[in-house]
Amino acid sequence: MYKCPSGAGVLIPAMQAHLTHQHCWNSLPSPSVREAASMYSTAVAIFLVILVAALQSSEPPESLFPYHIPLDPDGILELSWNISYVQKIIHFQLQVQGLRAGVLFGMSDRGEMENADLIMLWTDGNRSYFADAWSDQKGQIHLDAQQDYQLLQVQRTSDGLSLLFKRPFVTCDPKDYLIEDDTVHLVYGILEEPFQSLEAINTSGLHTGLQRVQLLKSEVPTPAMPADVQTMEIRAPDVLIPDNETTYWCYVTELPPGFSRHHIIMYEAVITEGNEALVHHMEVFQCAAKFKSFPHFNGPCDSKMKPDRLNYCRHVLAAWALGAKAFYYPEEAGVAFGGLGSSRYLRLEVHYHNPRNIQGRRDSSGIRLYYTATLRQFNAGIMELGLVYTPVMAIPPQETAFVLTGYCTDKCTMLALPPSGIRIFASQLHTHLTGRKVITVLARDGQERKVVNRDNHYSPHFQEIRMLKEVVSVFPGDVLITSCTYNTEDKKLATVGGFGILEEMCVNYVHYYPQTELELCKSAVNDGYLQKYFHQVNSFNNEEVCTCPQASVTEQFTSVPWNSYNRDMLKALYRFAPISMHCNKTSAVRFQGEWNLQPLPEITSTLKDPTPNCPTGRAVSRTNPTTVSISWGRG
Repeated sequence: MYKCPSGAGVLIPAMQAHLTHQHCWNSLPSPSVREAASMYSTAVAIFLVILVAALQSSEPPESLFPYHIPLDPDGILELSWNISYVQKIIHFQLQVQGLRAGVLFGMSDRGEMENADLIMLWTDGNRSYFADAWSDQKGQIHLDAQQDYQLLQVQRTSDGLSLLFKRPFVTCDPKDYLIEDDTVHLVYGILEEPFQSLEAINTSGLHTGLQRVQLLKSEVPTPAMPADVQTMEIRAPDVLIPDNETTYWCYVTELPPGFSRHHIIMYEAVITEGNEALVHHMEVFQCAAKFKSFPHFNGPCDSKMKPDRLNYCRHVLAAWALGAKAFYYPEEAGVAFGGLGSSRYLRLEVHYHNPRNIQGRRDSSGIRLYYTATLRQFNAGIMELGLVYTPVMAIPPQETAFVLTGYCTDKCTMLALPPSGIRIFASQLHTHLTGRKVITVLARDGQERKVVNRDNHYSPHFQEIRMLKEVVSVFPGDVLITSCTYNTEDKKLATVGGFGILEEMCVNYVHYYPQTELELCKSAVNDGYLQKYFHQVNSFNNEEVCTCPQASVTEQFTSVPWNSYNRDMLKALYRFAPISMHCNKTSAVRFQGEWNLQPLPEITSTLKDPTPNCPTGRAVSRTNPTTVSISWGRG
C-alpha cells in the first residue's frame, strides 16, 4: 500500500479499481508556484483521462459532466453528473459553497427525508468522514452495510468544497434507491454544526430540501443545424416572481403578422441569470386555430382575471424542465407552425418554485425556438393518449394507489394511421396534483409488446418532453394503453376528471412523425354504465345518490358513501365496462364510425415488470465511515 510521507493528513481511499492508490491531502511541503502549477496540471490531466476511460464512451463527451442542476434556491449546492450506459454507473460531482460542517445528498421515493438513500459528509470538529447511509422512518441516519456510493475525490475549492463520487444504477441493496429512466426525487441537507457520530444525525434537525430531475437522460445524437436556421424567444416580460412556494405564470404573445409556415427543429431554455433555482419548468402552447384572436394576458395562471379562452391554448410546442438540455427533433422531421390554418397566438407557462419565499426577484425566462423555412421531409405531430377530460372518470378519496386507464383502440388506429405507421420519438406525461405514476404500453394482436414511456415516480410539478431511448413504431390495428396511478389520501371527496387543477387528467402527449389527421385518441367509461353503478350504490345505501336528470356526475360522486363495496364496484366498472372512444381529427371532429359502447381491447398477454440485474462485483462492506481530510470552515 502506498504510504503518505511523514506528517501527512488522513487518507481518502480511492474506490475505483483503476484508482488503487490512496491520496494524501495537506501533507506535502509547500512547492514553488511553477512546481505547484505543473503538479496541478498533471493531476488534472490524469484525473480527466481516468474519468473518460471509466465512462467508456465511443466518442469524447461534450463535457465531463454534461448535466447540471442547482439543488437549493440559495445556490449553495450544485449537482453535475455523467452517465455510463456501458457500465451502468453515474458519476456525480457535488459543488458546495460556504460549507459549515457537512452535507447530505441522496434520493427517496417522493422526496421525503425519511427512508432515503443517502451519502453523508460531515465533521466531528476534529476529523471528517464520508459514508453511504440511509434514513429510517424517523429520519435517523444509519451507516449502510453495503457501501455502493464510492467516493473518488473530495477537495476544498476557492469558494467551498467539491465531491466526486459514483454509484451503479442498480445495487440490489434493500436500503438503496433503484435508479431508472423516470423522475428522481433528489434530497439534500446542510449541516451547520459538527456531529460526533453518524447515528447522532437526524434529518429533522437539518436544513433540507428536494429537487426533481431525470438522471438517466436519452443520449440521442445531435443533428446539424441548417444554414437558414432562425431563432425566436418566447419569454416572460420582466415578471416579479411571487413569494409563494408554487406559482404558475401565464403570458400570451403572438407571431408576427404574415408569419409563414416554418418547422421548429430545436428549442432550449433561456433562464434569467440568478433565477436558475427558481424556474422549475416551462411550456409553450399554441392556441386553437378556430378562434381568430385571443386576449393578451400576463399573470398567474390561476388568476380570476385570466380569460377563459386561454383554456383553448393547449397544443404543446415546447416543454422544458430543470436539468433538461436542448431538445432536437429528428433530422427528417419538424413541428410546423405559422401559415394558413395555424393560430398566431402562443401561451408561455412558467412554473416558479420558491420554497424560501424570496421577495423582489424579477424574471424574464422563457424558451428559445430554432426554426427553418426549409421544411423537412415530415411534419412532426403531437397526439393525445389517455383519458378524456370528463368527470365520469373519478378517484375515490383516501386512496393510496387508484388506477385509471385510457385506450387508443385498434379500431381507431386502423382507421386513422397510414399503412406504413407512425414513429413515436418523444413523450410528455401529464396528470394534475394527485398523479403518482403514468405508463403507456403498445399492444399488438392482443399482446403487450413494448413500454412507450413510463414514470414510476411521476410528479405533476416536474413535466418535460422526454426523448425516447428507442423510437416506437405504431401500425394500424395497434392499441396504446395509458394508465395513471393516483393518491388521494388527503381528500375528503372524490376527485373527478376535468380541466381544473383540482380535477384530474391522465394524458400522454406523444411526439411522432409523419403527422396524421389523428390528434386525440382517448377514452372514458360509457356514461350509461356509470349510471347503472350509481343505481347499484343506491340499492345498498338507502338511495343516497341522486340519479335524477338534474344531478351532475360530479354531484353524484360527491354523494357516494365510500365504503369498501362501493370502491371495489367502481374499480370493477372501470376494468370491464364498455367505453366511449374519442378518435378525433385535428378539427376536433371524430373519425366516421360508431364510437360509443365500444368493448375494451382484449389483452391476453401483459408485460412483466423488469427484473433488476444485480452487479456482479460486491460492494465494499463497512462497519465504520471512511475518514477523509478536509479543512472545514468558510469557503
